Amino acid sequence: MNTILSAVDCKKYEGNLVFLYGDEVAERSLPLNKKEIELLRQRREADKEVVLVFDRLPYHLYVVTFDSELPTEQCHERLRRQADKVRQRLIADKVSDIAVTGEGIIPEEMIAFVEGMVIADYTFDRYKSKHPEHVESMTVDSTMIDDDEWQCNQRLWNRLFWCREWVNLPVADLNAVQFADELQSIAADLGVACTVFDKKKIEALRMGGLLGVNKGSVDEPRFVVLEYKPKNAINERPVVFVGKGVMYDTGGLNIKPDDYMQEMKSDMAGAATMASTLFAAADNELPVHIVACLPMTDNRPGFNAYAADDILTMYDGTTVEVVNTDAEGRLILADAIAYAVATYQPELLIDIATLTGAAMRAVGPYALVAMQQNAANPFSLLRIMGNQVHERVAELPFYDDYDERIKSEVADIKNCGDAQGGAITAGRFLAHFAKQTPYIHLDIAGVAFFSKKESYYNAGATGFGLRLLYAFLQTYEMTKKK
Repeated sequence: MNTILSAVDCKKYEGNLVFLYGDEVAERSLPLNKKEIELLRQRREADKEVVLVFDRLPYHLYVVTFDSELPTEQCHERLRRQADKVRQRLIADKVSDIAVTGEGIIPEEMIAFVEGMVIADYTFDRYKSKHPEHVESMTVDSTMIDDDEWQCNQRLWNRLFWCREWVNLPVADLNAVQFADELQSIAADLGVACTVFDKKKIEALRMGGLLGVNKGSVDEPRFVVLEYKPKNAINERPVVFVGKGVMYDTGGLNIKPDDYMQEMKSDMAGAATMASTLFAAADNELPVHIVACLPMTDNRPGFNAYAADDILTMYDGTTVEVVNTDAEGRLILADAIAYAVATYQPELLIDIATLTGAAMRAVGPYALVAMQQNAANPFSLLRIMGNQVHERVAELPFYDDYDERIKSEVADIKNCGDAQGGAITAGRFLAHFAKQTPYIHLDIAGVAFFSKKESYYNAGATGFGLRLLYAFLQTYEMTKKK
């Protein structure tokens, strides 16, 4: 979708027009006659969230009502959902070009509606011979939004597009080597430092988790480190992001049944999200020093694949008993976390991963699952930002009692506990490698990829977590205030 910022006079505009109506103030600018105004009032009295369509042949006027008196986060989320309804109607009406304006609304409300339209209009169709219909062009009234704010959001939405595109790509067209090369190219364009460790360097670093998972694959692993360090950074030590980059997960020798194998191209959503968030911060010159550590491999049952009962020695020297080869994500994340702690001494470390089915079963497609250790203040801010952008954070307990479930008889720790508290024991496994570093663990297994349409997300990758982390970085200075 091509989005344009330009002045729109709704009473003179000749074209398909979407008008946002938050309260009665809007009526003074609506190009409607008395009967149409009365109809609108009646419909809005019955339901404050309706979409009324008025023919202005050869064009249409779409009046989108919403309740501006709702709490801010609810109002904005309703506008995103309204945008999805409008988009569906536009497609049904075969309308490809629209302008969006309103009266008596604030810039944040307009941004929320446009954001909903942008998210809803994304589909993964590069392999289709016949592409789905889209809203091709959207002109947004420049009297509603400051140009700088508009450009910042445009750049953020571009990163969201590419995050979703990467996650949707099959491993045949995006393996660890290809993804690392693509990130290196983008980093060079943005002036972001990028180091790509190949297999020999990973072996030299003795990253036993990443190397172990990679043993069954024909493709080499990669470990990518991105660093964005602005001159005006508010933090002396970096915020470090770690993202799971399992490019495809068969489960390894503990192979997944076929109904669980589907969509496992999305198991690298954590790495895609963290890279995209760092790139968005660089795009918009946020004053936060950020490092992203991204371990990448696929998990296959071929060659000399690692097996249950193997014992791996991790980057920090910890020995890990392999109980299940389908608990591979935490193994590659553990190496990355240990490397980040030793190399950067981060003031905050956040990982994000499609890690456990237990997280998906706990909260479904409505939130990500989160845990924290020594990071109460930033976690509180993260939860607030999650409510604001509607990428909500559901906190699970993180008691050290759960460590009992991952104790090993033959090694320092094992990579999997029993079924009880599975999302938490996975987090506790990773916390072992974070040591005393302020640490937040985000499990996006239930929200990174939808098999069918959910809200304003079409089937496929969502980019869930990017808008959350970007909003967190925008407000990160608040974590430093006592």
